[in-house]
Amino acid sequence: MPALDTFYTRSQADTRHYPALKGRDEADCIIVGGGLAGLSAALHLARAGKRVIVLEAESIGWGASGRNGGFVSPGWACGGDTIARRVGTEAAQALHRLSIEGAEIMRAEITALAMPGVDPVPGKLRLRRYDSANDLQSEIAEAARLYDYPLTYLNRDAIREHLVTDRYFHGLLDMNAFHVHPLNYARGLAAEIARLGGHVYEQSAATNHQLAAPTKTITTAHGRAEASQVIFATGGYTGPLVGRLRRAMLPIATYVMLSEGAPELLATAIRTGFAVSDNRRAGDYYRLVDGGRRLLWGGRITTRAAATEGIVRQLRREMLHVYPQLAGLKTELAWSGLMAYARHLMPQIGALSPGVWHATSFGGHGLNTTAIGGRVVAEATLGESNRISAFAPFGLNWTGGPAGRLAVQLTYWKLQAQDRWNER
Repeated sequence: MPALDTFYTRSQADTRHYPALKGRDEADCIIVGGGLAGLSAALHLARAGKRVIVLEAESIGWGASGRNGGFVSPGWACGGDTIARRVGTEAAQALHRLSIEGAEIMRAEITALAMPGVDPVPGKLRLRRYDSANDLQSEIAEAARLYDYPLTYLNRDAIREHLVTDRYFHGLLDMNAFHVHPLNYARGLAAEIARLGGHVYEQSAATNHQLAAPTKTITTAHGRAEASQVIFATGGYTGPLVGRLRRAMLPIATYVMLSEGAPELLATAIRTGFAVSDNRRAGDYYRLVDGGRRLLWGGRITTRAAATEGIVRQLRREMLHVYPQLAGLKTELAWSGLMAYARHLMPQIGALSPGVWHATSFGGHGLNTTAIGGRVVAEATLGESNRISAFAPFGLNWTGGPAGRLAVQLTYWKLQAQDRWNER
């Protein structure tokens, strides 16, 4: 399959190609999936002295891991209150601490490995499009008390110092959050795995498996990998190889557009390098890239493939609703990608059977969750910790097939209508 044309592929720093698996190879652990979660797990194992094999069906970071918004900030997609209702307050707080740790793992890796082209930029604005803010001060206080995590409240005037628009009423500034070039981060992880002696294979889709015996086997078109442990870390492009995984995830499409280079025009609207997201369901998220010369704007979800051109028209309408002064800004490039979601909106991380693990469904959570997800599953394979048990309440629930996808789309449309009502 040809490489997808995105801003990230155009600005890819590491262009090396890894070979396809041919013949027989053996290791201590096979990781199926060359996205961020699988690479994070593989790197931790390689540093522990384990022989690892990474099997990627396309190229490293080809899926959602290498074409997303690039945001790194704490939290989970379904929200802390929802998690607490399911697992209790203390367990929910422990999960939030893991999400904070995931961001710190990424920050440390970028620094330690001097990853080229990752270009971390500090700061994220989380903004509200309607006039209600009573809960924001309590969120600030809770973050400081429970997690020693600083957040800053911004009123409308303070927001206008960064963004020239009247559409936002309240916001939180998180200076510990940051945004990155996600494809270059994924490629940086793969390069370090290879440097440590790990075997990274591209164009090596897993076509069959034998997982019951002590030595597990994963077969590709031209080779066979053997190991005592296997981690399945596939995402939105998960195929039918492991039925339980495929039935437990929803492939959700999201969309991104990139503007032309127009720094002077952009400066009339966006006067900050912070990443920005709003409170809408599957809301708008955006940031300046290319040294402030271009605007990367994402949003919308669909449960089946949609014409990118039509979605881009919707994204442009949203952009101009917030920043009418950008009417002359042209869209240069647009792309979409599939993320994996679970019905409970949490990652699915655990054991499938003895020696067989999974770490998937990271859609909507932010890149830091892939870092901590990969870390805890690697720790489990090594026997270093049982932190993976924090995710046990969020199992491999059947998504309902086509009916489930329809239900998700209908729910999304309903939530969109609620957003519009709140903003009115």
